Amino acid sequence: DHNEALLARARAAFETRPDGSPAPSVTVLANQERQGLSGGRNTAVAHAEGSDVVVFLDDDARPFPGWLTALRDRFRDEQVVVVGGAVRARWERGEPTWFPAELGWMVGCDYPGLAGHGQPIRNPIGANMAVRRSAFETAGMFHTALGRVGTLPVGCEETELAIRIRQRLPHARILRDTDAVVEHLVPADRAHPRYLLRRGFHEGRSKAALSRLVGTDSALAAEKGYLVAAVGACLRYAATTRHNDPSGLLRAAVLLIGVAGTGFGYLTGRARLMRARPAVEGAA
Repeated sequence: DHNEALLARARAAFETRPDGSPAPSVTVLANQERQGLSGGRNTAVAHAEGSDVVVFLDDDARPFPGWLTALRDRFRDEQVVVVGGAVRARWERGEPTWFPAELGWMVGCDYPGLAGHGQPIRNPIGANMAVRRSAFETAGMFHTALGRVGTLPVGCEETELAIRIRQRLPHARILRDTDAVVEHLVPADRAHPRYLLRRGFHEGRSKAALSRLVGTDSALAAEKGYLVAAVGACLRYAATTRHNDPSGLLRAAVLLIGVAGTGFGYLTGRARLMRARPAVEGAA
């Protein structure tokens, strides 16, 4: 990702066997587009020639046996164009007692309320997904204005792509397959309320940018239901405090703060975009 030193290390580690000979099954690529996750993914898609389906796996995710088989089997249905697998959290130092499962998306993992096995989803989690190549050819690539850049925890690039695919291919199916399982590392520095607040804020700003691209209704269709579920979860967590579970109140507070931080980020992002629009129109 525009890091020559890391490129050299990666090529030495992955393209070379222990005896020094080339490893023909592995190719390390430098991001040829704008810096960030979206540009890196677009570079990979462009080089995955001859592949009917492109599979994405995060560098800190570990697939379970049967992962690729489960994904491949879904694409036997010609109407299926995107499949999202299950993403289980592997906490580097153990899951904190104060962490509410509903914020699993903040650490790139599954969370309560996701669709079940074989059910339609709006978008997959990027750590574990597969996309039919023809969908890229019809709807275009990942939008480089969205997606994580370095350590800046922004996102929504998978959401925007999935919405665009559905708009261009109305009969396309986007499904979740819980048999395609990966384990996603959650580093110790993300197991802190400060990170969750930062992550939520930037996710909210990403949602604002997404709304500008695809419209508010499409961008926030799933979030409205999530908000209702989150309020209910807060009440349940708070109620467990009466049953000798003191961490319940902490989980309720963290969930409330995380949701509020995301909402604040969204409002901030919308305000920034509104200020930018007159300037752009004036320049035009």
